[in-house]
Amino acid sequence: MTDDAPELRASDADRERVAEVLRDALAEGRLDMAEFEERLDATYSARTYGDLAPITRDLPVGGAGAAPRVSMTKEPERDGGWAGRITGGEGSSTWAVAVMSGFQRKGRWTVPRRFNCFAFWGGGEIDLRDADFAAGEVVINCVAIMGGMNVVVPPGVEVVVRGIGFMGGFDHSEEGVPGDPGAPRVIVTGFAFWGGVGVERKVTRAERQRLKEERRQEKLERRQERERERLERGSGRRELDASRSDGHDRHGLDGLHDLHGGRERELERERERRRDT
Repeated sequence: MTDDAPELRASDADRERVAEVLRDALAEGRLDMAEFEERLDATYSARTYGDLAPITRDLPVGGAGAAPRVSMTKEPERDGGWAGRITGGEGSSTWAVAVMSGFQRKGRWTVPRRFNCFAFWGGGEIDLRDADFAAGEVVINCVAIMGGMNVVVPPGVEVVVRGIGFMGGFDHSEEGVPGDPGAPRVIVTGFAFWGGVGVERKVTRAERQRLKEERRQEKLERRQERERERLERGSGRRELDASRSDGHDRHGLDGLHDLHGGRERELERERERRRDT
């Protein structure tokens, strides 16, 4: 945790990174359950970096022995392809435990080659939509005892489910969907007793917003096209009405001219008869 700006406000992502360190420490036996719950409560109630710093000061990170630090710089943007998301190296978190509680792994994190998670009378969510991957094939090992877990994968990722359920089950609905070229392969395995492990495929929030904006733009274009057609039809009817009106006026004038001319001819013939007599 950074000590050079303790007054800066911590974000949800900062708190979640500290919570991951605590969960790993619980799984490794560095913290007992009472210490874990106390520090986790302090993590989620922390407002600044200065509040977060003491929580993990005595815990190693990734076996390196250094206290966890929150990055003060923005992470570089991805190149948009799967190749940029398969990074190699180690994962940012390898364990997750929920005992009469819950856990989450979501946002920008690196999935290790094997991620182990355990839930007893609790639940957890492993969200891979914004994650990087340490390898082209990763294993999510889930053990759910009277609890449940949910694995969320993005479109394009191949999913293989090999878990075993006893009075419980694993969701196989996303199996058999071909993956994109170069996309990672996610194997979901483990054991469920009086519990379940779900697997679902969802787009990211940014992609969902993009699709929503595309649909909104398509609706707007269709509405504009219908309005143009309506105006064109209205203009055509007005021109036709005007043409008919002009025709009726000309026909009426021609009739009047004919009537006037006929009367003049009759008067001329009457004058000729009188001259003859």
